[in-house]
Amino acid sequence: MTLAQTPADRLPVLVEGARTAFLESAGLYSPLWSYELGAQAIAGLMHKVTFNAADLGLVVMGTVLHETNTTNVARECMLAAGLPSRIPAYTVAMAGISPNVGLINICDQILLGRLEAGIAGGTENFSDVPVRLGRGIRRALMKIRQARSSGERLAALGLLGVNDLKLDLPSSSDFTTGLTMGEACEAMARKFGATREDSDAFAADSHARAIAATAAGRYANQIVPVTIAGQTHTPGDNTARADATATTLARLKPVFDRERGIITPGNASRFSDGAGAVLLTSRGYAQQKGLHQQAIVRDYQLTGVDSLHEEMLLGPAMSIPRLLARNGLAFADIDVWEIHEAFATQVLINRQCMASADFVRERFGAGLPHGDIPLDKLNTWGGSLSLGNPFAATGVRLLLTAAQRLQAINQRYAVVSTCAGGGLGAALLLENPAFVTA
Repeated sequence: MTLAQTPADRLPVLVEGARTAFLESAGLYSPLWSYELGAQAIAGLMHKVTFNAADLGLVVMGTVLHETNTTNVARECMLAAGLPSRIPAYTVAMAGISPNVGLINICDQILLGRLEAGIAGGTENFSDVPVRLGRGIRRALMKIRQARSSGERLAALGLLGVNDLKLDLPSSSDFTTGLTMGEACEAMARKFGATREDSDAFAADSHARAIAATAAGRYANQIVPVTIAGQTHTPGDNTARADATATTLARLKPVFDRERGIITPGNASRFSDGAGAVLLTSRGYAQQKGLHQQAIVRDYQLTGVDSLHEEMLLGPAMSIPRLLARNGLAFADIDVWEIHEAFATQVLINRQCMASADFVRERFGAGLPHGDIPLDKLNTWGGSLSLGNPFAATGVRLLLTAAQRLQAINQRYAVVSTCAGGGLGAALLLENPAFVTA
């Protein structure tokens, strides 16, 4: 049975979602563990919807920065949020598309009839980065622990050098290539061609759109309060800047390739803290319980890229044409686009590739759609460049925003797509329930 043949009552639907405000790191969320931040998103979600938590069949949460004390952060999130302990939970990790994977897992279970309702989401707290002892000292400590005599313990210590005493900090570099995401984006810019001016203009537009959307209350329904040390806070996203214009951004210097680079702090997304969660059910269950359906999750596509060195962030261009082709859709059929803005340059290159008939044909063969993504349909409420990028929570914001925008303009289809470290990508197809009569 194909997705197109799925009975209407088994279609997975997005019922409700919630997220914390996305805040600058080393700020308000500093006292919280990542699981505590995720728990507040889940608790906020459950507070927003009339729903029997006992009907939940599964919780899946994504994260990128793993805290070793909470190895299954999804379980800790849901228990701290007060959900019944009978509900199973597991954690997924697929770089920045971790929340997408969680959502896909829940949707697959719904489509198979294994469950009627589940929660997917993600949590990330850069304010509490897990820092380890260096590998050398970790090995030595294990030998000391297993030693049977003082001599063996001294021998283990004697193997340590000065470099072994350094702390092991999480790296933003890709393990296989050694490239940071910024360096990988610079390599894409050199291969496909991109300009500093276009990148700065796109980034400036992201900030302006985010500020306008926030002022219009677009994100108010997404964001839930956060309690820290007994005090409840209701902040809004705090990384969008009114002074981020093309003129001011042009003054910033490149950081990853200082001589010929185009990526600056102004046209790159910023690490931030946040968490989010969504409630997904079967359409039949939602109808039976009288739950509002924000969007049908019609289909999804995961992918890898062809070249880790030159195409690390090409995930949208490698996933969207295949997603659309499988559903018999053209680019012109999509009225809402939400694409993760890791870097302005990355978004522009992905647009360029998908608009190229030659690129699509060379990568996928004949017959797959290609087309331009109009800027007036792309990230119209701002994006990660302006709203911040707490890795495993960003996908939740994209999903919620796409569903809201689809309802606001009363159109049928939305596409959500994200690139990710490791040369990965994902695309999701949402459909407005108002257009499905069965």
